[in-house]
Amino acid sequence: MTPSTAREKHLALIAWLAVCVIWGTTYLGIRVSLETLPPMVMMGLRWTIAGTLLAAYMALRGERFGSVSWRPAVLLGFLMIVLGNGGVVIAELWVPSGLTAVVVASTPFWMAGVEALRSDGERLTWHTVVGFVVGFSGILLLVWPELLHGGAAGRGFLFGMLALQIASLGWSIGSSYSKRHARADNVFSATALQMLSGGVMMLVLGTLRGEWHELAFNSRTAIAFSYLTTVGAIGGFVAYTYALRHLRVSLVSLYAYVNPVIAVALGVAILGEPFTLRMAAAAALVFGGVAIVTSRGQTRRPLINRTRNSTIAMTSST
Repeated sequence: MTPSTAREKHLALIAWLAVCVIWGTTYLGIRVSLETLPPMVMMGLRWTIAGTLLAAYMALRGERFGSVSWRPAVLLGFLMIVLGNGGVVIAELWVPSGLTAVVVASTPFWMAGVEALRSDGERLTWHTVVGFVVGFSGILLLVWPELLHGGAAGRGFLFGMLALQIASLGWSIGSSYSKRHARADNVFSATALQMLSGGVMMLVLGTLRGEWHELAFNSRTAIAFSYLTTVGAIGGFVAYTYALRHLRVSLVSLYAYVNPVIAVALGVAILGEPFTLRMAAAAALVFGGVAIVTSRGQTRRPLINRTRNSTIAMTSST
């Protein structure tokens, strides 16, 4: 992989800050949109429209999409949009937006695990395992009352929590793959194709679920949907993709620290969502585990092995 320049790293840090702010607000946007819009069709339209707008912009600039690798774009569309974003949307049918953001903060655990399974990734150490235990104890604290009391609402909450873990895993695999195999493509064109492929897949799922007859807008959901489609999708996704190409995965994943703070504050202030002492304690455990994992819990494999194995992996994927 070509080393990033100082200017690219500086721009990548700015992009990372944008991701922290933008994605912290999208949890509220999703929750509001779900008031009248069905989940799969809503997100399918969001990403399809966003991808079309971005592709049209790049076409006006003379970008030729024939040079962009379609196979990685489709795979990343499935991993990061269908599994990653789709899992969050499904979860917010039962889980409050702020609490959703807190659980998504466990993404660095999954990223560390995915990296550890790669021959050119980062090894797990006892330090990382301790972080996993601390962080997931926080998630267990969140779901414990529902495990004890059950009921329809409790089952929905547990299903939402499971959807969030699947979303975090899909996003982590996609992030690892994107960093290693998508650097040669134009970042905006590749992102547009990822959006389009993921959006189309979600529209297919929504159609199979019979969601189209449920589609309806009011002024509140129209504003939320427009924000998600433009600022949240195009701005956030492009910034995240750019940051991944020029910064360490473990550093980029720290956006998960900032997102919950913004999401919880907005959820409580605007939607009146609950945030109890138990939830605060659970959030502290999740953040503590993430801090342990991302501080010094991993070590790189020898450079010669990382270079050789990375070359083999990239060759076999073409």
